[in-house]
Amino acid sequence: MSTLINWFEIPVTDMARAVAFYQRVLNAEFRRETIAGVENAVFSYSQPATGGSLVKGERFVPSETGAVIYLYTPDIVKALQQVEVAGGRLDFGPQVLPYDIGTIALMIDSEGNRVGLHQPV
Repeated sequence: MSTLINWFEIPVTDMARAVAFYQRVLNAEFRRETIAGVENAVFSYSQPATGGSLVKGERFVPSETGAVIYLYTPDIVKALQQVEVAGGRLDFGPQVLPYDIGTIALMIDSEGNRVGLHQPV
């Protein structure tokens, strides 16, 4: 195992709105699928990277209080400038971390999830 995290899911209530949000903030591309009755918008990625998707289904409820994932961005300032325009809000940061870890920020996405952004050094 090269990494502990191998998949993530971000719950949404409005798939079109959520896809538009992440396209605007992170310039993300998606592949749309329905798996076991759950609507998915899979973030574009190449193996062996960690993959993930936006998910819409009965069991998936957006939350500001659960686990936080940090999504990569090459330019955190540019990404944060798009958060409110895309229907979200800034929650924390940006904050430069010690030990050359990079810069992080937290946002509340268009669906009400607390999601982190990380720009490595």
